[in-house]
Amino acid sequence: MKVQVNRDVLAEAVGWCARVLPTRPALPVLTGLLLDASGGLRISAFDYDVSARADVDAAVAEPGQVLLPGRVLAEIVRSLPGEVVDITTSGTEAVLTCGSAEFGLLTMPADDFPILPPMPAKVGAIGGGLFASAVAQVAVAASRDNTLPMLTAIRIDTDGVNMTMAATDRYRIAARDFLWHPEAETANQGAMIPAKVLVDVAKSLRAGEVSVCLGGNVAGFESAGKSTTVRLLDEQFIDYRARLTGNWGITATVGVQPFLEAIRRVALVSGSNSAVRLSFSQGQVLIQAAGDEIGRGAEVMAAELDGDDILIAFQPHFLLEGLAGVETEQAVLHLESPTRPALITDAGDDPAFRYLVMSLRLP
Repeated sequence: MKVQVNRDVLAEAVGWCARVLPTRPALPVLTGLLLDASGGLRISAFDYDVSARADVDAAVAEPGQVLLPGRVLAEIVRSLPGEVVDITTSGTEAVLTCGSAEFGLLTMPADDFPILPPMPAKVGAIGGGLFASAVAQVAVAASRDNTLPMLTAIRIDTDGVNMTMAATDRYRIAARDFLWHPEAETANQGAMIPAKVLVDVAKSLRAGEVSVCLGGNVAGFESAGKSTTVRLLDEQFIDYRARLTGNWGITATVGVQPFLEAIRRVALVSGSNSAVRLSFSQGQVLIQAAGDEIGRGAEVMAAELDGDDILIAFQPHFLLEGLAGVETEQAVLHLESPTRPALITDAGDDPAFRYLVMSLRLP
């Protein structure tokens, strides 16, 4: 194989694929990146659950393929000067030359590399920026505990031109509604995608349009020559919509940024298990926290209250992560009682973002 490719293009493609390389591979070849040169250069990675491909323009003098240690290749390419990269294979070595730099990497057995799953059928498309924003808003509520896979997923539901993403870790639920472009407006589908994978994909594909593909227990995403597939999790999920609707008797409206900043300041003195207390009264909210071995903090800020005065407490980071997902200048807290969950939403009659969070019992 003999290929010449732009360094920046190669670095971006290698980085895209290297992100899915497993830290504890079932087989040694799964730590490799497969470089396949024919009309251009295709770089691939696969660990049986997640695959990644990147197609880039390259001048192919001699077609062929080679399997190289993925993380080492990514580090080398990232460190190369901004010149053309020549990749040439000779026996059991692949030589990378860029300017005055030269690296020889021992190849891995390409014949042992598994066949990547085909991309399923396209079901629609989403703008990359909207896709990234929606995933970031809900992913904070996904669990990091793999003992119950359902809680580590982001649930995607489609209903015509409407798409909803949702996640929960038992203590909170985050959901985001938005419009997308389905291939068939009557097709309603649901999928459970590992949140960690979806976060990585969304960050990398935020520019341009993202094609969404579903079928055969696999989800796929494509944009600008980059593609990835991921094995879906079991479809079992909670009825999150029912939990996000209800009749809350109290609503409090606050400025998002001032509220976030005040909570962050006050929470500096809270211990690991301490709560942030919110005392809502007409025209204001008193934010308080105290740590047994640190001290206490308090701050008052303006708030619009519709309903009775209320004192309610939350885990600080749960509260902050929910408020960070609000995209309007003001956030609305829907409250019922000090012992019931609170719903945080965008301001407006039909909020796109909803975040239900458990309250803490006060002593």
